[in-house]
Amino acid sequence: MGRKRKEAERRQETIQVWTYDQARRVLPYVASIMRSLREHRLEAQKQRLTAQRLASRPGRPGRQGLIAQEQCVREAREAEERFQEALEELHVLDIYCLDAIQGLALIPFAQEDQLAWYVFNLFESDGLQFWRYHQDPLETRRPIAPTPAAPTDGNSVIV
Repeated sequence: MGRKRKEAERRQETIQVWTYDQARRVLPYVASIMRSLREHRLEAQKQRLTAQRLASRPGRPGRQGLIAQEQCVREAREAEERFQEALEELHVLDIYCLDAIQGLALIPFAQEDQLAWYVFNLFESDGLQFWRYHQDPLETRRPIAPTPAAPTDGNSVIV
């Protein structure tokens, strides 16, 4: 029983929580990063698919085919590296990408002394229209009230 408690203590992590106003002010930066994440993810997928198609052509590949396939693999790897760099930019802010292609990110805040998340949507004009508690299923979307409660200590929450 003591072992489980130690494992749980090691997994605890302190993250910055945002007020609604802080989250609104950071939205242009988050939108920029999310656009980059989406572009890099789509580019990586495109290049991997092209490489797979080149590899699955019937017959023995020629020199040009091998070069083209290798170039696609290299470009996919480079796009994935750029994706990881952009993802790290979000993580520094304690903001997490939920789905890069759909443009969804989670911004942490505290609601009723519980960890909750603003759901950022790149394709919504407002960007922040919904939120969810940490324990809610990922699909849960609660409409944002005009002024959600601020975090109790204003800076962080332990998860």
